[in-house]
Amino acid sequence: MSRRFGALAAIVVMCAGVTLLAGRGMSPSVVWDVMGGGGDVTERHILLQLRLPRLLVALGAGACLGVAGLVLQSALRNPLAGPEVTGVTPGAVLGAVAATGLGLAGWESPLAVVVAACAGGFIGAALLWLLAGRGGGDPARTAVHGVLVSAVLGGLTAMVLLVAPGQLGSVVQWLVGTTEGRVWQHWHLLWPWALVWAVASWLLAGPLTLLRCGDELASAAGLFTARARTLALVCAVALTAGAVAAVGALGFVGLLVPHVAVSVFGADLRRALPAAALVGAAVVCGADAAAQLASRLLALLLDSERLTVPAGALTACFGAALLLVVVRRMPNRTF
Repeated sequence: MSRRFGALAAIVVMCAGVTLLAGRGMSPSVVWDVMGGGGDVTERHILLQLRLPRLLVALGAGACLGVAGLVLQSALRNPLAGPEVTGVTPGAVLGAVAATGLGLAGWESPLAVVVAACAGGFIGAALLWLLAGRGGGDPARTAVHGVLVSAVLGGLTAMVLLVAPGQLGSVVQWLVGTTEGRVWQHWHLLWPWALVWAVASWLLAGPLTLLRCGDELASAAGLFTARARTLALVCAVALTAGAVAAVGALGFVGLLVPHVAVSVFGADLRRALPAAALVGAAVVCGADAAAQLASRLLALLLDSERLTVPAGALTACFGAALLLVVVRRMPNRTF
């Protein structure tokens, strides 16, 4: 098992290295020179003040989404549950978009975005809880109500954009998801938030494992299922809201990363939760690196330096394809 964690950590480091080298503005040789202490003022600023915080935010947001997805799937006993389809991510996006449309938040005020995204995420989770929370944790009922809540929140977000069309350019980043323009202020807000809620999620590994086995068995083992599920959902919402506030709605990361973590590291959440954090970090960091490389390629082909590919576009495209594979392999599966 330690070898698997070592290999996964090596993949994360490799993705991080590619991300640092992939951006525009400096060649890889110049990046290596700056990392060795050389380079001029502009080159050091690009690497240390732009690329490095962008890399760290991508790693932190991916870890948040990976852990949040595994917590949600375990608490709701549904392998197709995820922040994207349980109202959590759409709620967080709605909060960020509404705050931006009202002029209360923006990319230049990350703290206000975090507060707005958290409020929206908890509202989305609360709506799902009101609709399906009394269903005894039934996975099918929760999934149906989750899709319904997500659709309603997505519609409200569209209404906000219609009311404040001038904000479309600034909020589309939350709708798609991107690491573009992340600075140290975003990282300083994200890492303590992510650390606190990730540790809280890991401390719930035992109760979550029992919830995966079913409410009857968990209750027979002495677990207060309603309280444990509520605490788990709070952790998942908080992690998702932090990630959305930092990078926007990265599609399918929280939904698919847990499947990789569980399949490789087993159903013991004491190992699977840290694994989900590492896998999520690698996925988002790798998507960011691929997006930067694609942006450089398109800039050369189309002769347009302004054209950029958001990381969320890649996670959505590849995630949709992987979701079809997961559904075909386990059409009727619950935990």
